[in-house]
Amino acid sequence: MRLQQSDPIFNLGVDVMRPAFNFEPNYRVIMLTREDWTKGTGTPPVVKGLVWFTVGSKMKKGNGAEFCGQSVGRRLSFSLGRYAAIFQAEIYAILGCIYEIHFQGRPEKHVSICSDNQASLKALQAVSTTSQLVQQCQKSLNDISARHVVELYWVPGHAGVRGNEIAYVLARGGAVLEFLGPEQALGVSRQDIRRGI
Repeated sequence: MRLQQSDPIFNLGVDVMRPAFNFEPNYRVIMLTREDWTKGTGTPPVVKGLVWFTVGSKMKKGNGAEFCGQSVGRRLSFSLGRYAAIFQAEIYAILGCIYEIHFQGRPEKHVSICSDNQASLKALQAVSTTSQLVQQCQKSLNDISARHVVELYWVPGHAGVRGNEIAYVLARGGAVLEFLGPEQALGVSRQDIRRGI
């Protein structure tokens, strides 16, 4: 499935705002260790229920985000154009995953979202944010937590974890998709500005 420019995930506008606060999130962020993921086969026992893996990708042609539902056999990727940072692509992937969980309306009690980007997980765990994208993701996580027990897990990238490897391959595919319409307004990272100069 390919997301379109008109989907709510893209209606974010400029990504800088006054600080917003998330004092009591209804979801948990858990930083497992590399050993938790690599010992034994499959996902660690604490990762349960609907298990999703999210990845953002940045390539010369463009940027993409992808999420795959390991337990529901669902895979989605989309292009974010040329200017999104990896951090933004990761948050978009988590946000897209949340929308998919919401629209599926599945009855499972537990939802596990696994991301290999520690910065995005720490941003979602933070009490204060100045990013509209992070705030929208926090709000969406709180909303789906009314129906599910939602936990976000760190998964080591490129460590042979099946769901993460599938998501990474598809995210690279999303990065090379042609972006339809004008690119959304996103804050430009300092790294991109330095590289441009």
